[in-house]
Amino acid sequence: MTRVAAIDCGTNSIRLLVADADPRTGELVDLDRRMTIVRLGQGVDRTGRLAPDALDRTFAACREYAAIVKEHGAERLRFVATSASRDAENRDEFVRGVLDILGVEPEVISGDQEAEFSFTGATKELTGRDDLAKPYLVVDIGGGSTEFVVGEDHVRAARSVDIGCVRMTERHLVHDGVVSDPPTSEQVEAIRADIEAALDLAEESVPLREARTLVGLAGSVTTISAIAQDLPEYDSEAIHHSRVSYGRVREITERLLSATHAERAAIPSMHPGRVDVIGAGALVLLSIMERIGADEVVVSEHDILDGIAWSVA
Repeated sequence: MTRVAAIDCGTNSIRLLVADADPRTGELVDLDRRMTIVRLGQGVDRTGRLAPDALDRTFAACREYAAIVKEHGAERLRFVATSASRDAENRDEFVRGVLDILGVEPEVISGDQEAEFSFTGATKELTGRDDLAKPYLVVDIGGGSTEFVVGEDHVRAARSVDIGCVRMTERHLVHDGVVSDPPTSEQVEAIRADIEAALDLAEESVPLREARTLVGLAGSVTTISAIAQDLPEYDSEAIHHSRVSYGRVREITERLLSATHAERAAIPSMHPGRVDVIGAGALVLLSIMERIGADEVVVSEHDILDGIAWSVA
């Protein structure tokens, strides 16, 4: 066993996994897995820069994570940064801050690399299951981008497109710093148009419709599963490898897009940091299911973070 630590810093959240990994058996044993909403991508789509407040929140989480990594005695640490830090003009400031706190330089990876890690993390446990046909389509709906990966045991094709839940919310639902509550039908249609254009782009290089099993990753998808199961609180074990039908996804999406902030916040399994962006995230998932004709989505709690950990091991 090798004790490893992986950090995934995305547009909306920063997550840590400390685990013991055995590459010979494919076993990854969690020691500590946690997530903090930092909204690093706040305003990036509009300004092209990481906001000072967003950097402060992210660095505070990094200091907390540094203490946890040290406490567990991880032998190796890899820090991967995704969409928001790829897009920002001042990403050097972000890189210096992380290096000072954690002692490693964040790797600002490409969308294709992000997709590879997501696929590995999501499908490693699925190999050999007779009830899930191949090829898989792994969809990682993040804050700034969504990754599409088609493959069997290995990646066949991958593409990252800019339709994350934070990006869509800020682009279409925020005016003078206030989120529309609830959004108008015109605003929802504007988001839908962006999503459809991005799906057209993804299909240029990824055969989305060849997929036999849709695997959904990240907070928007896991939250939809929690709502579908009417969980009294967020429960990773109940969510991991749950299945949500197209009909339920459509019903939940319509509910979220017609709800007020207070109504969404009152959902027991809703993380406070997702209240304003979950409607856009749900619409991304629904649109994908409609595009490929998926009857259901298999929800995975294991994703890019697990793929990063395996890359270290």
